[in-house]
Amino acid sequence: MFPYRTLLAVLPLYLLAVSASPVNPAGDSGKVTLGFVARLNAIGISNIADADRARIKSMRGKGGHIKRDASVSITNFPQIYTAQVSVGSPPTEYTLLIDTGSSNTWIGANKSYTPTSTSYYTGNTVNATFGSGSIFGVEYIDTVSLGNGLTINHQSIGVATQSQGLNGTGIDGFLGLGPVDLTQGTVSNTNTVPTVVDNLYSQGTISSAVLGIYFIPASNSNSGELTFGGYDPSVIAGPINYTPITSTPPSSLCWGYNQSITYGGKTILPNTAGIVDTGTTLILIATDAFQAYQSATGGIMDNTTGLLRITQPQYNNLQTLSFHIGAQTYDLIPNAQIWPRSLNSAIGGSSNSIYLVVGDIGHPSGSGVDFTKGYVFLYVFLCYLHSSGEADAMVTRAQRTLLQHL
Repeated sequence: MFPYRTLLAVLPLYLLAVSASPVNPAGDSGKVTLGFVARLNAIGISNIADADRARIKSMRGKGGHIKRDASVSITNFPQIYTAQVSVGSPPTEYTLLIDTGSSNTWIGANKSYTPTSTSYYTGNTVNATFGSGSIFGVEYIDTVSLGNGLTINHQSIGVATQSQGLNGTGIDGFLGLGPVDLTQGTVSNTNTVPTVVDNLYSQGTISSAVLGIYFIPASNSNSGELTFGGYDPSVIAGPINYTPITSTPPSSLCWGYNQSITYGGKTILPNTAGIVDTGTTLILIATDAFQAYQSATGGIMDNTTGLLRITQPQYNNLQTLSFHIGAQTYDLIPNAQIWPRSLNSAIGGSSNSIYLVVGDIGHPSGSGVDFTKGYVFLYVFLCYLHSSGEADAMVTRAQRTLLQHL
């Protein structure tokens, strides 16, 4: 069965997975929400752009397969999003990183797993390297609770016997929210393993294979929520338009699509493939496009942060950065192209400096991942992600669509 996937970009701050058929708005049955929080590193990091590039390097592939050859400690990211997830009966609560760039759910990095009455050891091993960590361990099937009565029976989870990237962070593992394709080859004796959204849908807990993620910039309070099986219609306005999901690997294995980019009306990146990723902070674009953007803005590379730094007069002259996806255009005005000055210290920057959030992805265009849109894009635009179940079993990859909404 080929999964049917859709992606929607809209204004304001909401990330959601939707199906081809109408999905559940807030208040309908078959929809449950789970709050999550943002953590902001208070001590600064070493080069935010390098951290993002290392993650994307781990997601690049050859021959259509993900090449996982880079690992970055999660402490290298200025802000991360976590949810509380319970496993077993009686349940143990774990703090898991929300990640649309991976699809395995795993635990055990900082809090150990103790099998309970609902645990079943499969005898399989789990071996995966993510952009923000890695795991080697074993597979269990267990009951997973996502809060508010949202329970998944017989969910595959990885239990780490070895892990990298999360030590000392207080984060126990990953809640994988990417397409099921990304689980391929991660569990022995298994082709792919159903994700948490796949199982919620197939078990009839949610009526649509839909995941919504509402993002709020990092704070000390709740910073958003996951919505399984629906969305909040109050954050959506305007018409809905469609454009094809990319067929270009490895973007096609993630939440990928095609777009072109213009700055001030001039093309800096022709139509090409890339991804949306909650585990990335910046907007990264192919090196040739980045060089054109740097030349046009006059930005100077700041070696501490890895970001372009501009002066106030240069900011006054910034032009609109536009993303052209299908027939739709999504504009980032000048203010949306700069890092929030109140968070300059979080990336090791100067409080008085102006930094741009567009960075160099680290390779020229034509690689299969020519752009990545991280949190700084998702704060401005809304994206929908979807991985369906049996209802779309007859839909082929060529028919998958990317749903756009502004």
